[in-house]
Amino acid sequence: MSESKQDTEDELAGTEQPFVEHLMELRDRLIKALVAIGLVAGVLALFPGPGELYDLLAAPLVAHLPKGATMIATSVISPFMVPLKILLMSAFLIALPVVLYQVWAFVAPGLYSHEKKLVMPLVVSSTVLFFMGVAFCYFFVFGKVFSFIQQFAPKSITAAPDIEAYLSFVLTMFLAFGLAFEVPVGVVLLARVGVVTVAQLKSFRGYFIVLSFVVAAIVTPPDVVSQLALAIPMCLLYEAGIWAAQLFIGNTKSPDDEAEAAQP
Repeated sequence: MSESKQDTEDELAGTEQPFVEHLMELRDRLIKALVAIGLVAGVLALFPGPGELYDLLAAPLVAHLPKGATMIATSVISPFMVPLKILLMSAFLIALPVVLYQVWAFVAPGLYSHEKKLVMPLVVSSTVLFFMGVAFCYFFVFGKVFSFIQQFAPKSITAAPDIEAYLSFVLTMFLAFGLAFEVPVGVVLLARVGVVTVAQLKSFRGYFIVLSFVVAAIVTPPDVVSQLALAIPMCLLYEAGIWAAQLFIGNTKSPDDEAEAAQP
C-alpha cells in the first residue's frame, strides 16, 4: 500500500508547478492585452475624443439626412454612454493585433511545427479579413443603404434617428460583414481538419450561393442593396477559400501525413 501511494506521489510530482506557471503566464498575457486596450483608449479619449469618434461613425448617416435634420438621444445617459461604448470598441479593434499576439504567444509553445505553420497565417488573415469586412461596410455599404432608404422616405416625415439605435445597427452590420469576410478562414479550417475535401467544397458551390443570399436576407436590413453587398462578397470569398485550402493543405502537412503520402 505504501508503494502504490509512493508511486502516485511520484506521478504527480512536478505537475502542480507547471500548471501554476501556465496560470501565471495566462494572467500576464491578459494583463498585457488589457493594458494595450487601455493605452489605446486613453489616447483616443484625448484625441480625437469620444464625441468626435461618434461623429465619425455617424458620418455616413448624417450625410444622407434631410437638410436641418439631426440625430437624437431618447435616454438621459445616452449622450455619455454611447460615445464611451464607441471609444472602447475602437480601442479594442485598434489593439486587436496585440491581443491576438498575446493569444498566439500563450498557445504557440504547445503546438507542433506544422501546426504553427497553419495557426499563425490563419490568425493574421482572419484579423485582416475582419477589418476588411468592417471597412467595406463603413465606406461602401452604409452610403448605399442610407441613400436607398432616404429615397423611399415620405416627404412628410422628418428623420431623427436615435443614437443608441444607430449604434446597435452599426455594431450588427459590422459584425455581420466582419464575420462574412471570414468565409475563407472557415473553408480552410474545414478542409484542413478533414471535415470536407476540396472536391466536396467545389460541389457545394451552388448550395453556398443560395445559403449566402439567405444569410444576407436575415442579418441585413430588408433592402436589396445591403443584401447584395453581403451575399456577393461571401460567394467570391468562398471561391478564394477553396483556392487557399488547396494551398494550405499542401504546405501544412504533419510529418505523419507526409510519410503516408510517400509510401507506395
